[in-house]
Amino acid sequence: MTLPKAFHEPPLVEIDPEIARLIDQEEERETVKLRLIPSENYVSRAVLEATGSVLTNKYSEGYAGKRYYEGQQIIDQVEELACARLRELFGAEHVNVQPYSGSPANLAVYLAFCQPMDPVMGLALPAGGHLTHGWNVSITGKYFRSFGYGVRESDHRIDIDQVRALAREHRPKIIWCGTTAYPRILEFDKFREVADEVGAKLCVDIAHIAGLVVAGVHPSPIGIADVVTSTTHKTLRGPRGGVVMCKKELAADIDRAVFPGLQGGPHNHTTAAIAVAAKEASQPSFKRYAQNIVDNARALAERLSSHGFRLITGGTDNHLVLMDLTPKNVTGKVAAKALDRAGIVCNYNSIPFDTRKPFNPSGIRLGTPAITSRGMGRDEMVRLADWMDEVVRAPEDEQMLSRVAGEVKELCKSFPPPGIRV
Repeated sequence: MTLPKAFHEPPLVEIDPEIARLIDQEEERETVKLRLIPSENYVSRAVLEATGSVLTNKYSEGYAGKRYYEGQQIIDQVEELACARLRELFGAEHVNVQPYSGSPANLAVYLAFCQPMDPVMGLALPAGGHLTHGWNVSITGKYFRSFGYGVRESDHRIDIDQVRALAREHRPKIIWCGTTAYPRILEFDKFREVADEVGAKLCVDIAHIAGLVVAGVHPSPIGIADVVTSTTHKTLRGPRGGVVMCKKELAADIDRAVFPGLQGGPHNHTTAAIAVAAKEASQPSFKRYAQNIVDNARALAERLSSHGFRLITGGTDNHLVLMDLTPKNVTGKVAAKALDRAGIVCNYNSIPFDTRKPFNPSGIRLGTPAITSRGMGRDEMVRLADWMDEVVRAPEDEQMLSRVAGEVKELCKSFPPPGIRV
């Protein structure tokens, strides 16, 4: 019997050896290096399988039961399952899993509740906020009148008094509470008080801490905020996607803003992978994992501090550490590139009240989600901090960097990453 031609499709390595080679190289890089970028993680093999499934073939404009194309019998079930699992996981009243990522999810909030040039507020980017919370290079800072609040110079904690004063002065339609480089617990109830006083919608972006929230190692904004947005990767350990959660009375506004307001058909393969990640996050092991993320970040911070590194806010309550390298007489960019050559991957980052340019700032940002996914613990955090101290003290010593890279590679052999078969 001769099978149809479709059954003899050659694999990727034959169709496109260049891309196959690059994928192999990325798998190798993610295996032999310590990945400390706080927004990165490893997904499971199950999440990878869902992401690479035939669901990518289907176009599905609309929502379950109300699509514009036929053939949605399976897709509707996939999306409903993803939404139901996230509702239960977070305790949310309404969930929309169609945003392509965190930034479109945030943009949907603006579209739902704002008109052009309405006033909005968010944590300023140099203080640890996100571009989409109204920073001036983003459409959210160009299309709306944005008033960024900051942190106190004394301790680099969010200045709620400044938040209140700005809100009273500008009467924003939206107040964002969310961060990308802030190592402390967010006090959602205080933001709620300010939002209620000025009649603003309180929107909380938990993209970085979503996994910590569902595991109970960071307070939840559900029931406090009007809207909660997030990515589905980072600490939640899912695919690169976005989600908007809100109170029932705001559901129609949010859904219309996502579709047809901002985008067409959802990425159904991503929706399926979100459902898988939500199921994984509902397991008891995920609570232990999230606690380990925080424990590792604190252990890493303590050891770095003992080496004389200046930690922003003096430490961490979550998954990330932000450091000022000024006392080390090295810039963040020089340090980050040297660390990468030594097998330790982080990102250079502005610090509050930084006097340097964003492309060559004073700090670096570290996170423990990915290395915790590999099963590393306190002993590895101590060793990691010792390596970082060695590298930052002599970032041009290529012989030393090569030696450290080899030692990192040896350590990584004992902690194989999830989802990767190398």
